[in-house]
Amino acid sequence: MRRTKIVATLGPASGTPAVIGEMLDAGMDVARLGLAHGTPEEHRAAMAMVRDEARRRGRIVGVLADLPGPKVRTGPFPEGGSFLAEGAEVVLVAGEGPSSGERIEVDEPEVAQVVEPGATVVLGDGTVVLEVVAVEGDTVRARVQAGGRLQGRPGAHLPSDRWRPPVPTEDDLRLIDAVAREADWVAVSFVRRPEELRRVREALGDDGPRLMAKIETRAAVEHLDELMTVADGIMVARGDLGIDAPIEDVPHLQKRIIRACAARGLPVVTATQMLESMVSAARPTRAEATDVANAVADGTDALMLSAETAIGRDPALAVRTMARIAERAEQAEEMHAVPVDRGVVSRRVPSTGAVTLAMAHAALRAADELGLAAIVCCTRAGTTARAMAALRPRARLVGASPSPATARQLTLSWGVEPLEVAEYHTTDEMVWCVVEAAVEAGVVHHGEAIAVLAGAPDAAARTTDVLRVVQVE
Repeated sequence: MRRTKIVATLGPASGTPAVIGEMLDAGMDVARLGLAHGTPEEHRAAMAMVRDEARRRGRIVGVLADLPGPKVRTGPFPEGGSFLAEGAEVVLVAGEGPSSGERIEVDEPEVAQVVEPGATVVLGDGTVVLEVVAVEGDTVRARVQAGGRLQGRPGAHLPSDRWRPPVPTEDDLRLIDAVAREADWVAVSFVRRPEELRRVREALGDDGPRLMAKIETRAAVEHLDELMTVADGIMVARGDLGIDAPIEDVPHLQKRIIRACAARGLPVVTATQMLESMVSAARPTRAEATDVANAVADGTDALMLSAETAIGRDPALAVRTMARIAERAEQAEEMHAVPVDRGVVSRRVPSTGAVTLAMAHAALRAADELGLAAIVCCTRAGTTARAMAALRPRARLVGASPSPATARQLTLSWGVEPLEVAEYHTTDEMVWCVVEAAVEAGVVHHGEAIAVLAGAPDAAARTTDVLRVVQVE
């Protein structure tokens, strides 16, 4: 049984109930909506399709709404595009007028203030790389380091150490009101500091979706510890991170970010170009298969497909291929050792989180020593299940919640099989309720011994303080 979750992006190639159903059958756990493209109405329709198709299959599936964030674009290039040759000089100016191979307009009013000689500007997700030669008033002169053809209105990546646009943007806030609040997770693009995440959380409301910080700039890496105190999850967004940081640093930053999330017990998603060749091919490259397997070995909770399922030739095949690679990687012997640094941050602080983690460790030991078939976590907000997932138990892991939203949010956590249960009011009722529901769902079977981990339902503090070993009759 695969424990690493799969996030798949919806788009033109996967925007019908039939294809979404195929992706669910192939192993999609979370559907991603890229709010930078399409309309709120289209995204709400896609969300409804995902939930309808999941309901038909008796599945619980999450939805991740990805806010566009601040994005600088050039003015439009002529039809057919313009080729920028290596070594050529171009000028950059603020504006939204037409661009050419000699003069490029960008829709950042302060472009001349946020670059300096020697800085790098990347156009079209890496198609063209410019080095700033001089800044003369409102005009930036640059030399083409890596040439290529630019078409349409490609993005322009400015140095993140000087460019500090507002996050969330006005467009982000509009999209939160229009569609994102209905999702289960919301990803914040180009976040750099915790106060930016707090502004998004305030816009989402107290009962809103869980918050994911996308780590895609050097500034975000530098403030990672602070961001993790606010975020509910982290995404290693390797696309923009590989532009803002030296490409040779990206594999090591990925490992560092995943380790940091493991120490806090935060779900982490590894994203960008994991099976990129499957946009047009029926098989991934050997390097891509190795990349997926290495991310699993690093300890990622989830793997993400972007263009592969949004515009690819066969979205369901891409999901199925990623599922096979991840499942095989999980069979490696080294995957069965719990890293010593998992949860260490929580253990340093005497808090309800530390108590929950200690109880999770007790459940892990009981499951290993007694050979228990499953660990069932009773959870209202998902905290207990996420703490258990962080320890990577061998036993089957069930997250049982009376909250449908919590159950959907748990689809992003490693190994957690979410299960909706009836409301409970006492500890005995809770244990009976979740065991019966788990048996009916087929995740626990008669004759098995399981651990039930929970907090007392009537306790004022939401702390996990109940552990029972139950023989399922």
